[in-house]
Amino acid sequence: MQFSNDTNLRYQEVSGAAIPFQHSTSRAAGEHSVSSSREVSESNDIRLASDDRDRLLELLHRTTLLDLRDEPGPMLAHLLRWIFSLESVAVYDADLQRIDQSGRPFDDVENLLPGICIFAAHSDDPETGLIRRALILRDLTIGALLLRGEMSAPVADAVAALVATTFDRFHAIARESRSASERRIEQLRATVLDSLAHSYKTPLTAIRAASSGLSEMGGLSSAQAELVSLIEEQADQLSHLTTRLLKTARLDADDIIPRMENLALLPWIDDLLAATNAQQGTVRIRLRVSGEVKSLRCDRGLLSALLTQYLDNALRYSAPKTPITLCIIGSEEAVEFSVHNTGQPIPIEECERIFERYSRCRETAQDMPETIPGTGIGLSIARRAAEAHGGRVWVQSDASSGTTFFASIPLQRDFTA
Repeated sequence: MQFSNDTNLRYQEVSGAAIPFQHSTSRAAGEHSVSSSREVSESNDIRLASDDRDRLLELLHRTTLLDLRDEPGPMLAHLLRWIFSLESVAVYDADLQRIDQSGRPFDDVENLLPGICIFAAHSDDPETGLIRRALILRDLTIGALLLRGEMSAPVADAVAALVATTFDRFHAIARESRSASERRIEQLRATVLDSLAHSYKTPLTAIRAASSGLSEMGGLSSAQAELVSLIEEQADQLSHLTTRLLKTARLDADDIIPRMENLALLPWIDDLLAATNAQQGTVRIRLRVSGEVKSLRCDRGLLSALLTQYLDNALRYSAPKTPITLCIIGSEEAVEFSVHNTGQPIPIEECERIFERYSRCRETAQDMPETIPGTGIGLSIARRAAEAHGGRVWVQSDASSGTTFFASIPLQRDFTA
């Protein structure tokens, strides 16, 4: 019997891989046995990588189906333990300060997970089977992941990235939901304010007309004349408040467009100060002008509302008989208005908040709720008026130098864009 040097090959499936099987001499068979063992080992490695890939794809599929209106932590912990056959899983959302676990609980997890997050830990401990990963998104650590079980480092990295992305999606949806809710609330407030203001206007007009008619008729006793005068005074205050409510409703609109005109600043300021002094019955406001200040392209009504509010605040909260200073500084880029008074300072933590709608300085509201009434509307009007012109408002206040409210209005802006 003769044997050729050609090898007669056939194939059989071993663990899902095609492994060559041959009939030859014992030496040839022995050599091929080593080759076959090596190919089987490589095949197992390929199969393991394929299993990891399938599990990662399963996790990706499951996370995309999550209802992210609810916090995803509990479901993520359950999915990770189930898909990767882990003993224990714990996930930490740094924004919510929340830890969710699945499987056998970890020891001291309340301190361990925040520590992983703070120090951006990344480690694998074969002896304990613990896998630590910080959840990092765009160079920002947003949480932590702690696993107990078998998982390769590349797979753990991929899992951490998927969990971080899921947390980010959840928080993005939550922020959008809060923003939409806030917009609806503000629209409702604006509608209610507008409706109330218009509803008040009609009876106020009748009250003012009746009180004026009584005064003109004459023949009133001193007591009667005093009562009519009180009616007129209070009706004027109510009319002033309803006007503010209407302005607030208008300024709450996102698409507000200023009615621009070229305003001669100094004549306009003189008229504004004359009206304010007449209303207060005293002359306490001093005017200082520096720089090139001639005219400003702006909405007269909005700018008047802004400065009137600043002056009204200064007159209310300043020490009695102390002067109020209105400064106007012109430059090549903007006109800066400021109103200064001396009185109770505004805490630094309140300086931004007081420009929000319906907000008042907490100390003022607690210390003088009756002597200095207010709704917290006025300064929000001032801010929206400045922002409508592309400008900004701010305040500086301390016990030694007093309180100064600022508003900067740019000289030029394209409102048609």
